[in-house]
Amino acid sequence: MGNLFGRKRRSRVTEQDRAVLQQRDKLRQYQKRLSLGLERERALARQLLRDGKKEKAMLLLKKKRYQEQLLDKTENQISNLERMVQDIEFTQIEMKVIEGLKIGNECLNKMHQVMSIEEVERIIGETQDAVEYQRQIDELLAGSLTEEDEDAILEELNAITQEQLELPEVPSEPLPEKIPEVSPIKNRPKPELVAAS
Repeated sequence: MGNLFGRKRRSRVTEQDRAVLQQRDKLRQYQKRLSLGLERERALARQLLRDGKKEKAMLLLKKKRYQEQLLDKTENQISNLERMVQDIEFTQIEMKVIEGLKIGNECLNKMHQVMSIEEVERIIGETQDAVEYQRQIDELLAGSLTEEDEDAILEELNAITQEQLELPEVPSEPLPEKIPEVSPIKNRPKPELVAAS
């Protein structure tokens, strides 16, 4: 039932973690053995004192004292190992952060290669020009032109109109005094011809 979705769970415990944890467990077992031994030796020292063997009891208490010091050292070593595990975990987190920064930096560098500063400046310039042009159009449509603008526009319109007007050439021969009249009846089509066509 543990593999409900068919995917194996990856353990987050690394080989380094296992090694450190094994050492900690061994030290805890050693600490337990020492604690049990201390209790036995203390009971034995009491028995020796009751039996009148003070010298042996004293030697046994010295041994017990030495083992208590070993017990303290063992506790310090366990604390050091636990601190080391925390340091390793923190270092692994730092490495992931550094790896993320490295990947992000590579992405930024690739983006910078695709678009240079000159390209960005060109695009910004073109955008500003387009915005300015649109602003001018908006002002024209809104009717916010000054009198000077209106006068300049009229002058430009007159200049364009003058360029476009092409007058026919004036004949150099003198015009006849009287133009012969054309009678409207002569130029009218005959009714028979109109019906036939």
